[in-house]
Amino acid sequence: MATFELYRRSTIGMCLTETLDEMVSNGTLSPELAIQVLVQFDKSMTEALETQVKSKVAIKGHLHTYRFCDNVWTFILQDATFKSDECQETVGRVKIVACDSKLLGQ
Repeated sequence: MATFELYRRSTIGMCLTETLDEMVSNGTLSPELAIQVLVQFDKSMTEALETQVKSKVAIKGHLHTYRFCDNVWTFILQDATFKSDECQETVGRVKIVACDSKLLGQ
């Protein structure tokens, strides 16, 4: 299964990476095993989002910047409102990165 590495830049992904780096520096973990853990993290995140997340959210906001490069869309919204069936939340600035999942099959 091919995966994207973009989840590594999430809060949990960055914490995992920092912990693995520390373990490699201390000699607790080999660099090869740390890479295997990150690859498994990418696979697990992709699978969890595909199979376990059923919620839908509507997003409205001021489009500050957008870009399409290497089949990846990046949107930066200001004063964005996220609305679901249960709640509504407004944030000052949000970055959304969207990749075509069809590219994983190639």
